[in-house]
Amino acid sequence: MEEVTKVPPPVLERRVRQRQTTVSVLKSKLKHGVNCSVPKVRSTLTGFFPVVRWLPKYKLKEYVLGDLMSGVIVGIILVPQAIAYCLLAGVPPIYGLYTSFYANIIYFLMGTSRHVSVGIFSLMSLMVGQVVNKEMFLAGFDLNEDSKASGLVLNASLGSNLTIGSPHSVELMGVQCGKECYSISIAAALTFMVGVYQLLMAVFRLGFVSVYLSSPMLDGFATGASFTILTVQAKYLLGIKIPRHQGYGTVVVTWFNIFANIHNTNLCDLITSAICISILVAGKEIQERYKDRLKIPFPTELIIVAGATLASHFGDLNSKYGSSVSGHIPTGFIPPQVPSFTLMPRLALDAIPLAVISFAFTVSLSEMFAKKNGYTVRPNQEMLAISFCNIIPSFFHCFTTSAALAKTMVKDSTGCQTQISSLISALVVLLVLLFFAPYFYALQKCVLACIIIVSLRGALRKFKDVPAKLRASRDDGIVWLVAMFATTLISVEIGLVIGVVFSMICVIYKTQNPKVSLLGKASDVDLYEDVEEYKNLMPPPRVQIFRFQAPLYYANKDSFLRSLYKAVGVEPFLELTKRRKEEKKAKEMSSKQIKANGDKSNGEVVIGLVERELDFHTIVLDCSAIPFIDSTGMATFEGLVKEYGEIRVNVLLANCNTSVIDLLQKGQFFGKNDKDMSSRLFHTVHAAVLHAKDSYAAAESRSEDSGV
Repeated sequence: MEEVTKVPPPVLERRVRQRQTTVSVLKSKLKHGVNCSVPKVRSTLTGFFPVVRWLPKYKLKEYVLGDLMSGVIVGIILVPQAIAYCLLAGVPPIYGLYTSFYANIIYFLMGTSRHVSVGIFSLMSLMVGQVVNKEMFLAGFDLNEDSKASGLVLNASLGSNLTIGSPHSVELMGVQCGKECYSISIAAALTFMVGVYQLLMAVFRLGFVSVYLSSPMLDGFATGASFTILTVQAKYLLGIKIPRHQGYGTVVVTWFNIFANIHNTNLCDLITSAICISILVAGKEIQERYKDRLKIPFPTELIIVAGATLASHFGDLNSKYGSSVSGHIPTGFIPPQVPSFTLMPRLALDAIPLAVISFAFTVSLSEMFAKKNGYTVRPNQEMLAISFCNIIPSFFHCFTTSAALAKTMVKDSTGCQTQISSLISALVVLLVLLFFAPYFYALQKCVLACIIIVSLRGALRKFKDVPAKLRASRDDGIVWLVAMFATTLISVEIGLVIGVVFSMICVIYKTQNPKVSLLGKASDVDLYEDVEEYKNLMPPPRVQIFRFQAPLYYANKDSFLRSLYKAVGVEPFLELTKRRKEEKKAKEMSSKQIKANGDKSNGEVVIGLVERELDFHTIVLDCSAIPFIDSTGMATFEGLVKEYGEIRVNVLLANCNTSVIDLLQKGQFFGKNDKDMSSRLFHTVHAAVLHAKDSYAAAESRSEDSGV
């Protein structure tokens, strides 16, 4: 017999940690929370308004030029987009300007990112518009902008709630509210609810909710929403007067209605749309191709808006050709008003996805640009900032806002240094609000639709990345496709829910069907790896080493057992059953033989359990890839030890992390006072293999001695 070299296991002594009780932790936090002092008040205020910290340190000569340039450029881009996105939100254009103005000022005071541009965002505008149109329809308002739909319209519920005759109005907070008044009241109440949800998320530290919005899911959701936005705006390109569809399947129904009414296309709008899209796309392509040479972005949208407004005004396109125009945009500000609390119960559920998406986009953009430019942001303060960017403006007739990627990238590329640039952008919008708003009266809606559609190029281009996504990660590619199709074909809200649920199901599926492997030893080193993935590995003689690469919990314990039984080739219950059958058969044969020999004694025949030689005597469970287990996982380990023990196979654990070890100790897996811990748990696979060999050799030696 070969002499076995004994290698002493590494001595690792756990630190003794004194864990505080829950009551003491709560008392400590409460004492710290209620403690009031001048430094603490100052710290709280400066934390709530970060501008107080960085503005006194503002380097005027170094920062002012970049902030001024980026602020003016973003402001110029913001004006046409603010007017255009009101088409998506279902409110008159003036409210987009209000929203952009207030959001920039509040984020300047409360934001921790130096580069993020907060304001109107196409996805948020679309989701607000869907809620506004739904509530307007339920209140009996005509959803068609020109109060007269043309031709065939596929919408079974169309007209069921419409009031014919005099202009329809509803009573809201004791005042008769018309179409414009009711639409912005819905948007403001919804925005207030969104801000309240975000504030609660910040107070209760619920920012972790955003971790369930995976990047592939968000990309697919944004792409599906972009296609929905394109569909909703397509009727403006053609000048077809059809109302926005209510309910599921907006994309399918809207395209059916468009093709059913294609003969009613307004040629003036069609020609204008073709010219505007050509110029906008050409401008964007030139800008992308020569972005290294261009010091500032070319304001294509502003030029298009100015040119189209002049052409529409002097060509009298509205009167001569029936082209839809923006209409009167008043100057100045409307007095603030408390959002309608009577509408809020109906909007409570609709506000949840808006709150989560707005927060997720704002925090992710803040962290992305902070990392790029070498500074840090406070995610919880970002949540507070975006919540107040929704709560406060809701009193000033605004709708939901979030960080906008395109405008943030413009700020970053034009030399933005601080949020002073947001203040400059707000001043540009203020100039339009005070002086220039009425000049946009003749601006055609098809021009605004062109601006919106061309801004979706980036999101729609992601379709060509699908093959690469599927090659890189099949699961991520499928999540992207599911989120995109659900958002496009069903609805934006349902698409978000389906995307989140499906991505979580994919994660659960991975834990239920993880990679498992048998390990072998590399020559001359104490390294054990997967025998199917690496060459020149030799399994230890009569020892099976099994690795399970997932947490072991109630949902995958059956998968764990099936994988283990299949890998080692022996299922203990079946093996024990076979042995018992062989024992019974041996007893019967012995009894027959005794009777045949004429033995008349009544004594029972005693035959021990028939033992069958197995290919292995020990199973080592490599737990290095098991991050945690629950009580079901511990019970699974206990069952394995017991069941394999009945067929004389020892089960050892190796490479367990401390959280797994703690749970096993609490559950007395190693016996009373952990008496079996040294013989059951090992810090390395090699130490477990050596122990298995020594134990088997000692058992064989005892067996030979007893035989002698």
